[in-house]
Amino acid sequence: MASNPASLAEQGKQAFANKRFDEAADLFRQAAEGFTLGRNGLLAAEMKNNLSVALLQAGKPQESLDAALGTDLIFEGAKDITKQGMALGNQAAALEALHRYDEAIAAYERSAELFAQAGEGDLRAMVMKSAAAIKLKTGRITESAFKMMGSLDAK
Repeated sequence: MASNPASLAEQGKQAFANKRFDEAADLFRQAAEGFTLGRNGLLAAEMKNNLSVALLQAGKPQESLDAALGTDLIFEGAKDITKQGMALGNQAAALEALHRYDEAIAAYERSAELFAQAGEGDLRAMVMKSAAAIKLKTGRITESAFKMMGSLDAK
């Protein structure tokens, strides 16, 4: 079995595509460790975000949050606002799954701001809809309606 991080990442993507989320999480974790040892912080952060998504799909929201925490700062340091927005979106999804709704909304909204700066209208609309859905679920109807209209403008 290949043990280089890029190969592990590819295997992780294959496992994820085949809905083998626990296996994908394990492969992404190994890839992140390999990239970290190889002093490639950006690829390590990317693998930690892949790990976060796989863990969330595997029904492990706390582990998902732990995997993604701090990766937004790595992307911020690299001036990659799209990946920074994705990292915050991943954190928000994990927070939402943990029923930490206020934190999730804040992370989704920060993510949306970054996607707007990056010119990523579709991604911005997606995270704005996620934030609006939480607001609907938690009874913040008026605020949610205005946010949803904002996400439609984003398209």
